[in-house]
Amino acid sequence: MSDFIDDLCKRVELAARNNTQLRPVGGGTKNFYGGPLQGEEVDMRQWAGIVEYEPTELVITVKPGTLLAEVEAALAAQKQELAFEPPRLGTGGTVGGAIASGLAGPARLSRGGVKDYVLGCTLLDGKGQLLHFGGVVMKNVAGYDVARVIPGSMGTLGIATELSIKVMPVAPAEATLQFEMDVNKAISQSNEWLSK
Repeated sequence: MSDFIDDLCKRVELAARNNTQLRPVGGGTKNFYGGPLQGEEVDMRQWAGIVEYEPTELVITVKPGTLLAEVEAALAAQKQELAFEPPRLGTGGTVGGAIASGLAGPARLSRGGVKDYVLGCTLLDGKGQLLHFGGVVMKNVAGYDVARVIPGSMGTLGIATELSIKVMPVAPAEATLQFEMDVNKAISQSNEWLSK
């Protein structure tokens, strides 16, 4: 275990004893999202980097403080991408923030949301214990799949210290179609397309 994780475990244990709140923070690009900001900041940008990336396996494992730009550049070099299209709300956005917020781009309708791509995670719970959930393969779950509830949890279930994410090949071509229709017809048409 690294010094950062050792210190983080001790900090969480101390916060639990003192009944104080901690709030994991990356680039702070989503501070507007969710409820009011509470708790002492835990700067996760110090815990950054790609842990493992095997393009042929379509999985990347990263530390949560890793910049989205760094991950996307590594994936682009292999003609791969984060299929859930994490929105860019500033240049400092991190993978941890993208997963914790659970926000996805417009392709969510056809590709799925963030929870569909988190295969595994290591989580620091409120007692300062490191817990491992899921893995780096799609079918690696016995019991409750905690890795799938981390997206959108806004750090309330614990502090993610490592995330394994399914990636996808970049589509060889893309097209945007535009249709003129009123709101009711647009909803009806979208529902019809999604049911196929």
